[in-house]
Amino acid sequence: MSQEETNETTNQEQSSEPSEQTEQTNREAQQSQALPEQDGDVEASTNGNNTGEEQEIAEGVNLMQELIAAQKQAQEYMDGWQRARAEFANYKKRVERDLQDRHQQGGADMLEHFLSIIDDFDRAMHNIPDDLREQHGAWLEGVEMIQRNFQKKLDDLNVTVIDPVGEPFDPNLHEAIGTDDDSDADSGTVTQTLQKGYLYGDRVLRPALVRVAS
Repeated sequence: MSQEETNETTNQEQSSEPSEQTEQTNREAQQSQALPEQDGDVEASTNGNNTGEEQEIAEGVNLMQELIAAQKQAQEYMDGWQRARAEFANYKKRVERDLQDRHQQGGADMLEHFLSIIDDFDRAMHNIPDDLREQHGAWLEGVEMIQRNFQKKLDDLNVTVIDPVGEPFDPNLHEAIGTDDDSDADSGTVTQTLQKGYLYGDRVLRPALVRVAS
Protein backbone atom coordinates (compact mmCIF):
# COMPACT_ATOMS: atom_id res chain seq x y z
CA MET A 1 0.00 0.00 0.00
CA SER A 2 1.30 3.42 -0.88
CA GLN A 3 1.83 6.17 1.57
CA GLU A 4 -1.11 8.12 0.19
CA GLU A 5 -3.54 5.24 0.61
CA THR A 6 -2.36 4.73 4.15
CA ASN A 7 -2.95 8.37 4.99
CA GLU A 8 -6.41 8.31 3.42
CA THR A 9 -7.44 5.26 5.46
CA THR A 10 -6.21 6.87 8.63
CA ASN A 11 -8.14 10.03 7.87
CA GLN A 12 -11.34 8.05 7.27
CA GLU A 13 -10.99 6.21 10.58
CA GLN A 14 -10.37 9.46 12.39
CA SER A 15 -13.36 11.10 10.73
CA SER A 16 -15.64 8.15 11.65
CA GLU A 17 -14.72 8.19 15.34
CA PRO A 18 -16.22 11.63 16.05
CA SER A 19 -19.40 10.57 14.23
CA GLU A 20 -19.82 7.51 16.46
CA GLN A 21 -19.18 9.60 19.54
CA THR A 22 -21.80 12.11 18.42
CA GLU A 23 -24.37 9.38 17.92
CA GLN A 24 -23.64 7.97 21.39
CA THR A 25 -24.04 11.40 22.91
CA ASN A 26 -27.37 11.90 21.14
CA ARG A 27 -28.69 8.54 22.37
CA GLU A 28 -27.74 9.36 25.95
CA ALA A 29 -29.46 12.73 25.68
CA GLN A 30 -32.63 11.11 24.34
CA GLN A 31 -32.60 8.56 27.16
CA SER A 32 -32.13 11.31 29.74
CA GLN A 33 -35.10 13.18 28.24
CA ALA A 34 -37.24 10.04 28.24
CA LEU A 35 -36.71 9.42 31.96
CA PRO A 36 -38.54 12.58 33.15
CA GLU A 37 -41.39 11.76 30.78
CA GLN A 38 -41.70 8.28 32.33
CA ASP A 39 -41.59 9.78 35.81
CA GLY A 40 -44.34 12.18 34.79
CA ASP A 41 -46.43 9.29 33.48
CA VAL A 42 -46.04 7.40 36.78
CA GLU A 43 -46.92 10.51 38.79
CA ALA A 44 -49.95 11.18 36.58
CA SER A 45 -51.07 7.57 36.99
CA THR A 46 -50.72 7.81 40.78
CA ASN A 47 -52.66 11.07 40.86
CA GLY A 48 -55.36 9.49 38.72
CA ASN A 49 -55.69 6.54 41.10
CA ASN A 50 -55.91 8.88 44.10
CA THR A 51 -58.59 10.95 42.39
CA GLY A 52 -60.62 7.80 41.60
CA GLU A 53 -60.48 6.61 45.21
CA GLU A 54 -61.52 10.01 46.51
CA GLN A 55 -64.43 10.05 44.08
CA GLU A 56 -65.55 6.58 45.20
CA ILE A 57 -65.37 7.66 48.85
CA ALA A 58 -67.38 10.79 48.10
CA GLU A 59 -70.01 8.74 46.26
CA GLY A 60 -70.19 6.30 49.18
CA VAL A 61 -70.69 9.17 51.64
CA ASN A 62 -73.45 10.62 49.45
CA LEU A 63 -75.19 7.26 49.22
CA MET A 64 -75.00 6.83 53.00
CA GLN A 65 -76.49 10.29 53.54
CA GLU A 66 -79.28 9.55 51.07
CA LEU A 67 -79.98 6.24 52.83
CA ILE A 68 -80.16 7.93 56.24
CA ALA A 69 -82.48 10.61 54.85
CA ALA A 70 -84.70 7.94 53.23
CA GLN A 71 -84.87 5.96 56.49
CA LYS A 72 -85.77 9.12 58.42
CA GLN A 73 -88.50 9.97 55.93
CA ALA A 74 -89.84 6.40 56.03
CA GLN A 75 -89.99 6.57 59.84
CA GLU A 76 -91.85 9.88 59.63
CA TYR A 77 -94.35 8.31 57.22
CA MET A 78 -94.75 5.32 59.56
CA ASP A 79 -95.29 7.56 62.59
CA GLY A 80 -97.81 9.64 60.68
CA TRP A 81 -99.67 6.54 59.50
CA GLN A 82 -99.79 5.13 63.03
CA ARG A 83 -101.08 8.43 64.42
CA ALA A 84 -103.73 8.62 61.70
CA ARG A 85 -104.74 5.03 62.38
CA ALA A 86 -105.03 5.67 66.13
CA GLU A 87 -106.98 8.89 65.54
CA PHE A 88 -109.36 7.09 63.19
CA ALA A 89 -109.87 4.26 65.70
CA ASN A 90 -110.64 6.80 68.44
CA TYR A 91 -112.96 8.68 66.10
CA LYS A 92 -114.78 5.46 65.21
CA LYS A 93 -115.22 4.56 68.89
CA ARG A 94 -116.42 8.07 69.67
CA VAL A 95 -118.97 7.98 66.84
CA GLU A 96 -120.21 4.55 67.91
CA ARG A 97 -120.49 5.72 71.51
CA ASP A 98 -122.34 8.87 70.45
CA LEU A 99 -124.75 6.85 68.32
CA GLN A 100 -125.38 4.45 71.18
CA ASP A 101 -125.94 7.33 73.60
CA ARG A 102 -128.35 9.00 71.19
CA HIS A 103 -130.18 5.73 70.69
CA GLN A 104 -130.50 5.19 74.42
CA GLN A 105 -131.49 8.80 75.02
CA GLY A 106 -134.15 8.59 72.33
CA GLY A 107 -135.48 5.36 73.80
CA ALA A 108 -135.40 6.80 77.30
CA ASP A 109 -137.30 9.91 76.23
CA MET A 110 -139.98 7.77 74.60
CA LEU A 111 -140.31 5.38 77.54
CA GLU A 112 -140.59 8.18 80.08
CA HIS A 113 -143.86 9.23 78.43
CA PHE A 114 -145.31 5.77 79.14
CA LEU A 115 -144.31 5.58 82.81
CA SER A 116 -147.35 7.48 84.03
CA ILE A 117 -149.61 5.19 81.97
CA ILE A 118 -147.91 2.14 83.50
CA ASP A 119 -148.42 3.61 86.98
CA ASP A 120 -152.12 4.15 86.30
CA PHE A 121 -152.46 0.62 84.96
CA ASP A 122 -150.79 -0.85 88.07
CA ARG A 123 -152.92 1.20 90.46
CA ALA A 124 -156.11 0.24 88.64
CA MET A 125 -155.29 -3.47 88.76
CA HIS A 126 -154.41 -3.34 92.46
CA ASN A 127 -157.59 -1.53 93.44
CA ILE A 128 -160.26 -3.60 91.68
CA PRO A 129 -163.26 -4.12 93.99
CA ASP A 130 -163.97 -7.69 95.04
CA ASP A 131 -167.52 -7.64 93.69
CA LEU A 132 -166.18 -6.59 90.29
CA ARG A 133 -163.81 -9.54 90.34
CA GLU A 134 -166.70 -11.87 91.13
CA GLN A 135 -168.90 -10.48 88.39
CA HIS A 136 -166.29 -9.96 85.67
CA GLY A 137 -163.54 -12.39 86.58
CA ALA A 138 -162.97 -13.61 83.01
CA TRP A 139 -162.80 -10.06 81.68
CA LEU A 140 -160.29 -9.06 84.38
CA GLU A 141 -158.13 -12.05 83.54
CA GLY A 142 -157.93 -10.74 79.98
CA VAL A 143 -156.89 -7.31 81.25
CA GLU A 144 -154.25 -8.88 83.49
CA MET A 145 -152.92 -10.79 80.47
CA ILE A 146 -152.59 -7.49 78.60
CA GLN A 147 -150.66 -6.09 81.56
CA ARG A 148 -148.30 -9.09 81.57
CA ASN A 149 -147.71 -8.76 77.83
CA PHE A 150 -146.99 -5.08 78.29
CA GLN A 151 -144.45 -5.91 80.99
CA LYS A 152 -142.86 -8.51 78.71
CA LYS A 153 -142.40 -5.87 76.01
CA LEU A 154 -140.66 -3.67 78.55
CA ASP A 155 -138.36 -6.56 79.42
CA ASP A 156 -137.56 -7.03 75.72
CA LEU A 157 -136.60 -3.34 75.58
CA ASN A 158 -134.19 -3.90 78.50
CA VAL A 159 -136.41 -1.95 80.89
CA THR A 160 -136.14 -3.17 84.50
CA VAL A 161 -138.54 -2.41 87.33
CA ILE A 162 -137.05 -1.02 90.56
CA ASP A 163 -139.08 -2.31 93.52
CA PRO A 164 -136.53 -2.45 96.36
CA VAL A 165 -138.58 -3.49 99.42
CA GLY A 166 -136.25 -5.26 101.86
CA GLU A 167 -133.10 -4.00 100.11
CA PRO A 168 -130.59 -1.44 101.45
CA PHE A 169 -131.34 2.10 100.40
CA ASP A 170 -129.35 3.16 97.32
CA PRO A 171 -129.40 6.89 96.56
CA ASN A 172 -128.51 6.15 92.93
CA LEU A 173 -131.71 4.13 92.45
CA HIS A 174 -134.04 5.22 95.23
CA GLU A 175 -135.54 8.45 96.46
CA ALA A 176 -136.55 8.43 100.14
CA ILE A 177 -139.65 10.45 100.95
CA GLY A 178 -140.10 9.25 104.53
CA THR A 179 -138.87 6.99 107.33
CA ASP A 180 -140.49 4.22 109.36
CA ASP A 181 -139.63 4.52 113.03
CA ASP A 182 -141.66 1.46 114.06
CA SER A 183 -140.23 -0.93 111.47
CA ASP A 184 -138.39 -4.05 112.63
CA ALA A 185 -136.09 -3.83 109.60
CA ASP A 186 -132.48 -2.77 109.95
CA SER A 187 -131.75 0.91 109.71
CA GLY A 188 -131.39 2.03 106.10
CA THR A 189 -133.55 -0.77 104.71
CA VAL A 190 -136.36 0.06 102.30
CA THR A 191 -139.65 -0.78 103.98
CA GLN A 192 -142.15 0.38 101.36
CA THR A 193 -142.20 1.27 97.66
CA LEU A 194 -144.61 4.11 97.04
CA GLN A 195 -143.83 4.36 93.33
CA LYS A 196 -141.81 1.91 91.28
CA GLY A 197 -138.69 3.06 89.54
CA TYR A 198 -137.37 1.97 86.15
CA LEU A 199 -134.00 1.32 84.56
CA TYR A 200 -133.32 1.45 80.83
CA GLY A 201 -130.17 -0.58 80.49
CA ASP A 202 -127.92 1.06 83.08
CA ARG A 203 -129.70 4.43 82.77
CA VAL A 204 -132.15 5.41 85.50
CA LEU A 205 -135.42 6.41 83.87
CA ARG A 206 -136.96 7.18 87.22
CA PRO A 207 -135.85 6.40 90.80
CA ALA A 208 -138.19 4.47 93.04
CA LEU A 209 -140.01 6.50 95.70
CA VAL A 210 -139.55 4.64 98.99
CA ARG A 211 -139.77 4.75 102.77
CA VAL A 212 -136.74 3.69 104.77
CA ALA A 213 -136.35 2.20 108.25
CA SER A 214 -134.74 4.65 110.64
